[in-house]
Amino acid sequence: MRTLRIAVILFLSIVLNLQAQAQSNNSELKIGYINPQSILANMPEMRAVQQRLQNFTARKQQELSTLEQEFQTQVAEYQQKVGVISAEAQQQEEARLGQLQQELLQAQEVAEQELAQRRDELVGPLLEQIGSAIEAVAQKQGLSYVLNTTTSSGDMIILYASEDFRAKFDITQSVMEELGMFN
Repeated sequence: MRTLRIAVILFLSIVLNLQAQAQSNNSELKIGYINPQSILANMPEMRAVQQRLQNFTARKQQELSTLEQEFQTQVAEYQQKVGVISAEAQQQEEARLGQLQQELLQAQEVAEQELAQRRDELVGPLLEQIGSAIEAVAQKQGLSYVLNTTTSSGDMIILYASEDFRAKFDITQSVMEELGMFN
């Protein structure tokens, strides 16, 4: 979520900056577009980020697996003694197991939040680099606006662009060059 906010803020600042420049220059409106997901996926740094996220995920899964096993062991122990304990003890044990189950669910939610936060921490700087490169390329090419070709979930925003328009205004490759990805 934080990554999306950073990307939106970068996009809006670029658009507003370019709009102000276009208005002050009283020039023609030029719109470029980019596929930042493609750039992000091809950044050399992304491999290290993905590995760190996989390691983090594996640790969290191991922690959750341990908690799940402990919970299952306690449920099995309860099921073995359910016939020999009093109704009151049975009620207390069920309440305790219910609390443990709630704690397990909460631990799963916390792990998901921590993973999202970790992803934002690791990917955020890369998105900032991409944003700076977009701004540099847009200024070099005199673009008024730069649009994203897809949403964060992969849905296409730009459904069609002619070959001429793509050759002229798809700045994905130029941004990759600005980032030094082809050196």
